Amino acid sequence: MEFLESEILENKVNDILWFIGIIIVGLLIKRLLSISLSKILYRFIRHDKVSFHTCIEMLRKPVELFIILLMVYIAFQYLHFPTSWNLVARETFGLRMVVLKCYQCILIFSISWILIRLIKFIALIFQERAALTETKLDDQFVPFFKDLAIVTLSVTTFFTMLGIVFKIDVVALVTGLGIGGLAIALAAKETLENLFASLMLFMDLPFVVGDNIQIDKVTGDVEKIGFRSTRVKTVDGSVVTIPNRLLTAQALENMSTRQFRRVKSSIRLQQDTPADTIQKIVSEIQETVMAHKNIYTPDPGVTRFDGIGDGSLDIQVAYNVDSNNVVILNTTREEINYKIVDIVERNGAKFANPVGRL
Repeated sequence: MEFLESEILENKVNDILWFIGIIIVGLLIKRLLSISLSKILYRFIRHDKVSFHTCIEMLRKPVELFIILLMVYIAFQYLHFPTSWNLVARETFGLRMVVLKCYQCILIFSISWILIRLIKFIALIFQERAALTETKLDDQFVPFFKDLAIVTLSVTTFFTMLGIVFKIDVVALVTGLGIGGLAIALAAKETLENLFASLMLFMDLPFVVGDNIQIDKVTGDVEKIGFRSTRVKTVDGSVVTIPNRLLTAQALENMSTRQFRRVKSSIRLQQDTPADTIQKIVSEIQETVMAHKNIYTPDPGVTRFDGIGDGSLDIQVAYNVDSNNVVILNTTREEINYKIVDIVERNGAKFANPVGRL
């Protein structure tokens, strides 16, 4: 037992063994405790569409980090810095202060990490519930408030570290920034513009998640409306991120609010095409359009002989597709185009060649 009472760096071997043992126990039980805490939480906010496995995967790492930090704190109660090192008190800048403040920062970070994962998990539950409702309004509220809560928590964590760990008067710091505050305000100008623009989007509701919109040269379906930007998925599958301030500053067309989608095209026939042939082609195209299942019957559109062009006789075809879906629109247009080509060929007419220009 004398060995246990002997000292290494002015710490008894017995205390060092306790230190090592507590750390090992913490490493062994961190997974079990993490799962147990996740299970308790899941019982309170469970949802049929979100599995327990998802809850564990989201909370496991931050909870394990928090448990290890607690075990490290308990373990260090058995040890102390050797007096022979002549270290200054922890209130004075030195090794003790650096170690303590690093530990406090990591501890606050771990708590913030747990809360952020909780916010994401709760948002996931509300997102699943929102998917069950007919309205799309709640589908865009959930991601927005999730991002807003995470940003608010992150800023709060930062100022908490400044106040608790580094003993900085946060209120005095913010009010006394002066020129530095002006620089920060200018740097955050676009961020604030996007934030206010996102609030305007939620108040005015020019579109919701799932709507097909067109702004400038971008056309696609709205995937997510965030507090800073909006994600739009185009027809070719690419995702475009648009700052919210541009959505409120530029002309925006919500094509999902239309009762129908209009298609307009021109057919150019050779100038030697007989008049009766043109009349027959116009009549057959109109009948073909009217007979298609996807045409908007209250206002199907019109096909007419538009006039004599530069080296061609032009027929204008205009019709309305009874759908806001881009895929249905393109499919309908393709099917009618095939039939138009067939009608022109059956009537012995030919398409005019493009006229070259100098």
